Amino acid sequence: MEVTAFIWLFLVLKIPVAAALYLVWWAAREPEPVAEPEDDGGTRRPDPHRGPNVPRPPRRGPHSDQPLPAPPRVRTVARGQSLSGTDR
Repeated sequence: MEVTAFIWLFLVLKIPVAAALYLVWWAAREPEPVAEPEDDGGTRRPDPHRGPNVPRPPRRGPHSDQPLPAPPRVRTVARGQSLSGTDR
């Protein structure tokens, strides 16, 4: 029984070792060269990462018009209890 168990474990435990060696070989091998497509100088496809061609907004500052004035501030009256605790 001990000899068959030893042989069984000896054979079965070699499977993960062989798989690990194959994985290391597969990861370390040189990649196959990829054939470059021939460039016929024809039409080009547009760049998918480039945004639409829209006009820029007008420049501000010393190179163009004066900057826009700040909007007027609006103050609101807070409603609620007064600090003295008396109601109207």
